[in-house]
Amino acid sequence: MSARRRDLGPPRTGPGEKDVLVGFLDYLRESVAAKAEGVPEPQVRTRGVPSGTNLLGLVKHLTHVERHWLLGLRVTDWPSTFHPEPDETAAEILAAYRETTARANEVVAGRTAASVRWTLTHLIEETARHAGHADILRELIDGSRGR
Repeated sequence: MSARRRDLGPPRTGPGEKDVLVGFLDYLRESVAAKAEGVPEPQVRTRGVPSGTNLLGLVKHLTHVERHWLLGLRVTDWPSTFHPEPDETAAEILAAYRETTARANEVVAGRTAASVRWTLTHLIEETARHAGHADILRELIDGSRGR
């Protein structure tokens, strides 16, 4: 029998455009992090598909995506962002993701909606795509489904 979390509907957000975009992005960020939390080693970093995609790698990649697009940190080797180092723990990678997204939200808060519209939309698309990957990987690991 597989574990099933109740699927959550779309997030409640504020009335403004930026509130809606950040609200959906935060919802997706939490979905991705939740899929990796509590998964034991080595499953959290075990490749789930021939490409090598794994839960921890998805979180690490999304950390780099946020740092690049909102914090201005240049990424020169995107494929490497999908691969956690052997000495990186799940707790460290998840903490870095949460710290990065909090800093990114601070940056977004200081900008107008128009100035970050494209970037937030892109991050929603990127995070949603990888949230779907994380859903599949987690189900393959332990049967867990739902948000």
